[in-house]
Amino acid sequence: MPMISIQYASSRRQTELPKAIAQAAQRLSSDILHKDPNVTAVVVEEIDPAKWFIADKSLAAHGLASFWLDIRIVDGTNTREEKAAFVAAAFATMNELIGPLHAESYVHVDDVRGDAYGYGGLTQNERYIAGKLSAVQKAAA
Repeated sequence: MPMISIQYASSRRQTELPKAIAQAAQRLSSDILHKDPNVTAVVVEEIDPAKWFIADKSLAAHGLASFWLDIRIVDGTNTREEKAAFVAAAFATMNELIGPLHAESYVHVDDVRGDAYGYGGLTQNERYIAGKLSAVQKAAA
């Protein structure tokens, strides 16, 4: 159920690169954060390195790549250690895919409240409650 948004700038121009980035992000969210890949959405946007600036200098001038990865997950569903592992693995994976990376490349694990986040018209809290009610009804039957 995570929503992952990735913007990247790199001199690497491969047709399949956005798909590879999306697949890698989904795999990391599944392997490290234990998120269901069947309900994970990923948006990948390529930015021209000449239009991405760090310290008043474009990435094209730096000769490096960079990225911003934002993943939204429900607060309390992952430990501090899992989130740290995800940040480290995302940086390493993006370095392999689009690098070499500028150190000013970011991963944001956005913990959001379950009553303010959802998909398919239901919040995560509503899904959780529905699951608990279903389990109670099955146990009673």
